Amino acid sequence: MSVSDAQSQTRNDDAGAPNTAALAATAGAVEITGKVPRAVGADRAARELELRRGEFELAAQLGHIRTMTSAVATTAGSTAGVTLGRRQVTRLEIDRLRAAEGFPDTLRERVRTVGTAEGAALMPVSPGRFAQLARSGFIVPVRFYLNRYRTVVWLYLAEELRSFAAREPALLAGRFPRPLRAGLEAGEDWRPRNWRGRRIGQLLHESGDPWERAAIAGCVLDPVQLAELVADPYERAYLEQLRPDLGQGRPESEAARTAVQRLLVADHPDEIQWHRASLDTLLMAARRTRPAPRPGGSLPHAGDPAPRYEERGRAPARAPAPAPVLGHDFASGREHEHGHEPASEPTGPAGLASESTAVAHEPAHEPPREGGRRGLLTRLRVRSRREGDRLHATVRS
Repeated sequence: MSVSDAQSQTRNDDAGAPNTAALAATAGAVEITGKVPRAVGADRAARELELRRGEFELAAQLGHIRTMTSAVATTAGSTAGVTLGRRQVTRLEIDRLRAAEGFPDTLRERVRTVGTAEGAALMPVSPGRFAQLARSGFIVPVRFYLNRYRTVVWLYLAEELRSFAAREPALLAGRFPRPLRAGLEAGEDWRPRNWRGRRIGQLLHESGDPWERAAIAGCVLDPVQLAELVADPYERAYLEQLRPDLGQGRPESEAARTAVQRLLVADHPDEIQWHRASLDTLLMAARRTRPAPRPGGSLPHAGDPAPRYEERGRAPARAPAPAPVLGHDFASGREHEHGHEPASEPTGPAGLASESTAVAHEPAHEPPREGGRRGLLTRLRVRSRREGDRLHATVRS
């Protein structure tokens, strides 16, 4: 494992660790007051903490502001509705932050983000050296945006850059290590990968629902890989419903959406394997808790068995068979009576009889039945034979 691998793994582990201090503070508040503490919405909390909305969201993601789900806050009498993923802040947490020394400047400095030029001046190193450190995985971005040229601009926490400069002075000057230079020359760039890992760790830290955690782990996998791991279409639909939005906002132009989408999907074999293993583990835990909801039935309960499948990617066994179309088997070109299925034949990947099998089972000359219909393939074959017979008669004459 390289230095950047170890550092990336450590950051992801730290981001996904349980916030025991926040849980203990909330539990203590509940024990003292005898009920869930009153909470306010994100907009009001940001105003009272004198933060911009983006600063508040980043502070909550980093754990500087302890938040709670709106479902718990609603029990305490909040007017906000219960919305998946919506967070609120208790009055005790707001009072704690406002009473801290240096408020609000200290809190703002914790979430201050800088680009490459300002970050290089903070460390201090040249912009080129800063880019080398970031692409090698030593510096993990916390956000990104697209400039007017649709170029990705990465943002870093100023507090983390100062800490790195004090902790690793040997990497700020001199020749860059040879293995890292080889990776940079080959086009390696750890910034998207590290950002995805950091963001997923933050979301897993905030979520306690098993199915939502599984959706978080699988949100960076492309649909093909997700279908390989989750054969049940209802489970895939449920994961898609709970899928978080990793990006900040929705770009308006198609080119911008394409550029952002490339950053949201895992593209390295090691990263893909890591997220596949995480999804498999979290999905098994979610199935043990409750099955995914299915149409036409009541909501699933904990302990209900999940549906079983004989083979990946196949439809559920209880799904009804498709009704016959016009009493004709289009795969083989033969008719059959309504209510009677044709003789079973080997099928291809899509459940249709293969062309070679259909030809082998077809008689050499099949006259049309009275009251029946000729299939399209039958009519084409008969027409082809008639034209061939006429051509042969013409040549002989």
